[in-house]
Amino acid sequence: MASAMPVVVYPPDEDGGRRVRVDGEILGRAYDLRDIGEFLRRAGIEDADETYVAQSALIEWRGGGPNTWTP
Repeated sequence: MASAMPVVVYPPDEDGGRRVRVDGEILGRAYDLRDIGEFLRRAGIEDADETYVAQSALIEWRGGGPNTWTP
């Protein structure tokens, strides 16, 4: 099931971007919740909007939660 894929958002880098890994694959760097939602939609999680990203227990946030975008 697509929504059960492990999602990891890494700590912000010096530019404020956070790497996003889904099911073991790095999908890119996100600069806000919309970016993460887009990565997740491309990975098959259709309902991944900003609210989903901020509240989902399936996302492991490293180095700060969904409101942390600076190192």
